Amino acid sequence: MKLSLPAFLSRKVPPLVGVDLSSSSVKVVELSQGAKGDYRLEGYAIEFLERGAIADGSIEKPEVVAAALGRALKRCGTKAKEAALALPSAAVITKKIMLPSGLRDEDYEIQVETEASQYIPFPIEEVNLDFQVIGPSPNKPDEVDVMLAASRKEKVEDRVAIAEMAGLRATVMDVEPYVVRTVLEHVSHFLPNQGQGQILAVISLGNAVTSVTISLNGQTVFEREQMFGGGQLTQDIVRLYGLTYEEAELKKRSAELPDSYQSDLLNPFIEQAAADIGRALQFFFTSTPYTRVDRIILAGGSSILPGLADAVSLKTQVPCEVINPFQGMEFGEQVRERQIRVDGPALMIASGLAMRRFDP
Repeated sequence: MKLSLPAFLSRKVPPLVGVDLSSSSVKVVELSQGAKGDYRLEGYAIEFLERGAIADGSIEKPEVVAAALGRALKRCGTKAKEAALALPSAAVITKKIMLPSGLRDEDYEIQVETEASQYIPFPIEEVNLDFQVIGPSPNKPDEVDVMLAASRKEKVEDRVAIAEMAGLRATVMDVEPYVVRTVLEHVSHFLPNQGQGQILAVISLGNAVTSVTISLNGQTVFEREQMFGGGQLTQDIVRLYGLTYEEAELKKRSAELPDSYQSDLLNPFIEQAAADIGRALQFFFTSTPYTRVDRIILAGGSSILPGLADAVSLKTQVPCEVINPFQGMEFGEQVRERQIRVDGPALMIASGLAMRRFDP
């Protein structure tokens, strides 16, 4: 699903670069068609942002973010001029509604706009609105389930402006939970029975927010966000070792910290992360009809912290692994396979957006 953009932004012309704007970094990924029919990773880049450039999903320092995107595009080596971006779930209102089946597309648009006004707490002319017909309603054969998504125009326009400042045209504006579903569909091909019948929990540990997306057979059955992320560990490093935030972030990623770091900071952080993930699953069990999760897939920059996957598996008693969004892909000449193992989990959203190039 993508939010509707003005007509001149609605074209999708390859090549396309996926752009993920998060609170800690700008990430770009370019995919092409592989020789064997699957994807080929042509290039990627991660550019870290100064603190506060993006806060709570809002772009506070556009020039800083656009400059970082420009550097990332240069390092990626892409010549793409079209970009796919995404809005965080907090910036989007989604609602599943039922409408009569058999309507024309233009009739669905009118019906959706009428229905949307009931759920959106601001004037309809102030939002970008899109919808997707999911399929027949299980209990009402004469109706179809339709998912609508709406966001304030300013949220969309801010991201479009960043792309334009970096020399790109924003042709797709997606929603992060739907991007997660796109990536999960790809990696599920490498699970037993292609993941069918399994309840899969994708836990994405961002800088400030941990997102939980649980799906069954390609359909999302639960979503939740928790205010916990890798930035907390960075703050602890700043406090204990007297570093700047930027220095602490670099040393955390390069493992260039004193011997006491693991016992004083890393292990307690991992224990807290595992406990928080366990609580999220308990909330899932108590608020839905489901009583199990078959596999946990960790994503985000903090997912590769040593010992985290094992701690989560021990806490939850559920098999846990770190996502590889580029599993089964061919690699371009400039992609270093060893490095992509480290960077891959942080590139989940950017890679999912890059897959939009291959939409029908």
